[in-house]
Amino acid sequence: MHILLVDDYEKTREYVFEPLKRAGYSVDMAEDGEDGLQKGMTMDYDVIILDVMLPKVDGVEVLRQLRAKGNETHILILTALTAVNERVDGLRFGADDYLIKPFAVAELLARVDALGKRRGLPKANVLTIGGLVIDVFGHTVTFESREVALRPREFTLLTCLARSQGQVVSRDEIERYLYDGATEVQSNSVDSAIYRLRKDISGAGAENYIRTIHRRGYVLKAPLELLCGGSLLVREGDQSSVG
Repeated sequence: MHILLVDDYEKTREYVFEPLKRAGYSVDMAEDGEDGLQKGMTMDYDVIILDVMLPKVDGVEVLRQLRAKGNETHILILTALTAVNERVDGLRFGADDYLIKPFAVAELLARVDALGKRRGLPKANVLTIGGLVIDVFGHTVTFESREVALRPREFTLLTCLARSQGQVVSRDEIERYLYDGATEVQSNSVDSAIYRLRKDISGAGAENYIRTIHRRGYVLKAPLELLCGGSLLVREGDQSSVG
């Protein structure tokens, strides 16, 4: 895989570069947002690792411009523990994942590998799954042209599931999207968020769009697609397979 690392802190670049190379990745580096933006637009990368606090052009603006120009490379943003707004803005403008500094190299490699496997999946500001239409920038959801009212956390959760394009999203991934790294997450928090989201979209007519994959996570698909999914799909509280 071809990786672009954009970070102005030399020690971070050194900390990350060699492990990425040992893992078999080809790595380009940029020391500021301007250089990172230029490389991101002119080269074909599998994953961009993007720091938020950058000179010349900050990381969120780099991300925004890349997405505005149609760049669909998967992007992992690096952000400080206390910078909640940066993470929210990053996800809103199309980041695929974020990692809080300081981080372990092993976790970075795992995140990069997971993003690389999603290479080629389309991105869009408007996501359509069956009758559900999600406007990421406009922060609105409709089902068959009827507006669906969602709280901010449930909207973020729905966007997370929709961007996965029918792939299973694990509970750990959902926690990273929904909660601040400094927040103590209760064991049933993800279940509660999924329950509320199911209730909200079902009330608008979008029933059976979210299913539980036993011991793996959750998937968002239109009901017709779910029927084609076969034995992996189970309802909440049902430990048996759907035949």
